[in-house]
Amino acid sequence: MKNLYVVGPTACGKSSLAIDIAKSFDCEIVSCDSMQIYKKMNIGTAKITEDETKGIRHYMIDIIEPFESFSVAEYSKKAREIIKAINCRNKSAIICGGTGLYVDALLYPLSFGKSEKNENIRNKLEQEGREYGYEKLYQKLYEIDKNSAEKINKNDFKRVIRALEIYYVSGKTKSHNEIISKEIGTDNIMIRCNMERSILYERINDRVDAMFFSGLVEEIKNLLKDGLNFDKQSMQAIGYKEFKDYFNGECNLEDVKEKIKLDTRHYAKRQITWFKKYKNAIDFDCLTDDFKALKNTIEKRLIEK
Repeated sequence: MKNLYVVGPTACGKSSLAIDIAKSFDCEIVSCDSMQIYKKMNIGTAKITEDETKGIRHYMIDIIEPFESFSVAEYSKKAREIIKAINCRNKSAIICGGTGLYVDALLYPLSFGKSEKNENIRNKLEQEGREYGYEKLYQKLYEIDKNSAEKINKNDFKRVIRALEIYYVSGKTKSHNEIISKEIGTDNIMIRCNMERSILYERINDRVDAMFFSGLVEEIKNLLKDGLNFDKQSMQAIGYKEFKDYFNGECNLEDVKEKIKLDTRHYAKRQITWFKKYKNAIDFDCLTDDFKALKNTIEKRLIEK
């Protein structure tokens, strides 16, 4: 049973396209978004609503609480179980999202979670972070493994420490360990969504404006009232972390909004670069390309052996 991937930068129309494909080929959708896994975080993650699903079943959304941590390996394990169950019902799964690490974890499972762990090294790094500041750990990672450091938020201490741990245990950087073939494979069909850059950035800006209008500030206030703080993994996401200075009285809401827009545009640029590496992907502009032609291409790929 072949499965499909619908990937691309934020705000490019992936979710709508995945739903159209699912309706055409009787598929079910598995989210591949590292933020939509969290409950109570709906507006800032642009989480799909029940009406927007158009009756298509979605998985890997609202599966953990915001104060819980969640790893790439955990995502891979849970998503694979769901995909297998969908295939057992003689249906294809559509893996839809823009989290590149999650996509790689499904396509190339042997490249994740296999590096040897060393609790002593990890504890030493954590102690070093507490004593001298986690920013110094990030700087150390940047000097050792620039490629990995640039993919990790400097405040995501867990991932910074893990990347350093891999280096000290294996003698090789995390990015070196992840260098593998990026062939999609004949069992998968990937649609790589994109659009003209200026239009994408305009859509991102409009989306952020809509988030504020829909109550993003109130959503974050409620999360903080529930005891969440900006050190948690969930609050490291774009659309949430930018509010830290606001709640510390160091900036106003307009500053926050513009920072979210800028950070999101930068993130979209990194996503575009990430997804370029996949060979044999079908490129599709969600605004200008013909869905009927895409549908015909998918139909041919599905029956190919």
